[in-house]
Amino acid sequence: MAQDVSPELVRAIAPTGTLRAAINYGNIVLAQKGPDGEPAGVSADLAREMARRLKVPVAFTTYDTAGKVVDAAGGPDAWDMAFLAIDPQRAKTIAYTPPYVTIEGAYMVPADSQITANEQVDRAGVTVAVGRNTAYDLYLSRHLKDAERVFAPTSAEALEVFRRDRVAVVASVRQPLEAYARANADVRLLPGRFMVIEQAVALPTGRPESTAYLSRFVEEMKASGFVADSLARSGQHDATVAPKAALP
Repeated sequence: MAQDVSPELVRAIAPTGTLRAAINYGNIVLAQKGPDGEPAGVSADLAREMARRLKVPVAFTTYDTAGKVVDAAGGPDAWDMAFLAIDPQRAKTIAYTPPYVTIEGAYMVPADSQITANEQVDRAGVTVAVGRNTAYDLYLSRHLKDAERVFAPTSAEALEVFRRDRVAVVASVRQPLEAYARANADVRLLPGRFMVIEQAVALPTGRPESTAYLSRFVEEMKASGFVADSLARSGQHDATVAPKAALP
């Protein structure tokens, strides 16, 4: 990609003259707090690199759930660039690049649970704790027929609800569940995954030139090793760089 970006495209991507980037701390695979308190991880690295190419400053707004990021789109706390899981419901109001990272959605149950496989979760009487409006909540809203979701404001609080209220299952991103299970012998993860979560750069709809440019940017960042290196630096060795995507 050419390093020089036209003034028109800069204004299209960052209309205020600052790249306003939304960071979701609710997904530890993508975002963490750095030692200086500033956002770190692959999403922050991508935002900083995009700002460098546009030759504008970057301003981060942080959130604790993806749902709050989505809600802020187009509002007074509007962002120009966010990092969200691709979901058809969100795609009604948000444009996406191809994915840059794929992660897994997994289930965790009490160690003595009779549930031993993902396929056994969707049964009458089974309750599933989820963070409201997360990618896996949206997915389960379309795919669970008999099990009942139990909502918490965030994924971290879903774990608390799971333990406190003796909910049968908790659904989340695999990595934090694995860390929790390592520290707590009375729970276990179910084998495999119930979904693949494709993480992409998101931007407001109605900016086709911006979407095209950011899509090319994402593909370059994957191909060059930038995404893989960023994941490694932030300790996210189990996340997978998304495969190459065909662009229009």
